[in-house]
Amino acid sequence: MDLVQPSLGMDPAGVNQVWIRNQGYLPACGLPERATVVSEMSQASPSPATPTSSKKGSTPNTIGLYAVQCGECFKWRLISNEDEYEDIRSKLLEEPFTCSKKPNVSCNDAADIEKDATRTWVIDKPNIPKTPPGFKRKLVLRRDFSKLDAHYVTPTGKKVRSSTEVAKYLEENPDIKGVAVGDFSFTVPKVVEETIPKDVIEKKASARSEKKAKDSKAGDAKAPVPKE
Repeated sequence: MDLVQPSLGMDPAGVNQVWIRNQGYLPACGLPERATVVSEMSQASPSPATPTSSKKGSTPNTIGLYAVQCGECFKWRLISNEDEYEDIRSKLLEEPFTCSKKPNVSCNDAADIEKDATRTWVIDKPNIPKTPPGFKRKLVLRRDFSKLDAHYVTPTGKKVRSSTEVAKYLEENPDIKGVAVGDFSFTVPKVVEETIPKDVIEKKASARSEKKAKDSKAGDAKAPVPKE
């Protein structure tokens, strides 16, 4: 399953981790064998995105590729690694991304990747703080593609899933200097609904229909029998 995470731009309208038509885009990520991008950006700002690779053995439901949308031509440009992607995303509003920021690339060149349903895309929000050194930010897509969950892996291998847990960890590890709670963000990209795999949508629809039928049957069973 491939997941694409956009961070700068996805459409002439907007910006990583939520898709908002006519409002902007953000960074995106991808999953193996299907692609998913999550991003959200402010109006008139480009967005980054990330598609996931489809290699066998890759971890399911995690980001596999990163992409950013040019703020001038709105073409998607792949970003080579997560560190570079986070750097672009962290200052996207102040420093909009353009094709010319990639070596030997211009708006006249073809897009590196197209946003389509061959991958699942998630729209990211701009200006999410860059992950502090020694920590690792992880995004995991839920099985039903409803949303992503975020957590950080600390230098000691511990997972923290909220600002409260981050504060507690930093308090318990005073040797970690120059890192504050504000350097972490648990804001997650939004899954672009139109890029969710059809089989997932069909399964969700089927599950809702089955639940509705079951609830209706249960209600009929509880209904009082009219007296003759």
